Amino acid sequence: MRMIPRKVFFTRGVGRHRERLSSFEMALRDAGIEKFNLVRVSSILPPHCEIVSREEGLKELSPGEVVFCVLSENASNEPHRLISASVGCAVPKDRNVYGYLSEHHSFGQSEKEAGEYAEDLAATMLATTLGIDFDPDRDYDERKDIFMMSGKIVKTFNVTQSAVVAQDGKWTTVVAAAVFIL
Repeated sequence: MRMIPRKVFFTRGVGRHRERLSSFEMALRDAGIEKFNLVRVSSILPPHCEIVSREEGLKELSPGEVVFCVLSENASNEPHRLISASVGCAVPKDRNVYGYLSEHHSFGQSEKEAGEYAEDLAATMLATTLGIDFDPDRDYDERKDIFMMSGKIVKTFNVTQSAVVAQDGKWTTVVAAAVFIL
């Protein structure tokens, strides 16, 4: 039996609790995906996979369902620590070709920095697959222009969640996910 996702949605969340596992559960709740049995997969956006809103995607899933996702998570209980989790996406112009998703989690990066980093990872993986000629040591903005001008990558984006651990030192967990619908 072939299991190729036909739709995907993106979500993010943050949770805080005195217990690490409970903070993870709270982050999943905030993201709206706590009621599923999540199975982490690697980073391929299947050909023809439709990107839908979180609301539309959640309507197609049932509690307890086994759901495949690309999940990034980060956690800390160190007061004032900045944490982030991000999933980047690169979509090819030719929808008969697969795209890329990337997960990135970091300490000390702003939401914007972590998101751009994850987006860059996905775009770079797709660009190398498509044979786009670029200098990997150039700034991402310069490479992004090259990727887009090639006409082979139609769009890149990210979903990112960041948070600062509170003074009380409760566990803080952030998640970002690309959730597949079969």
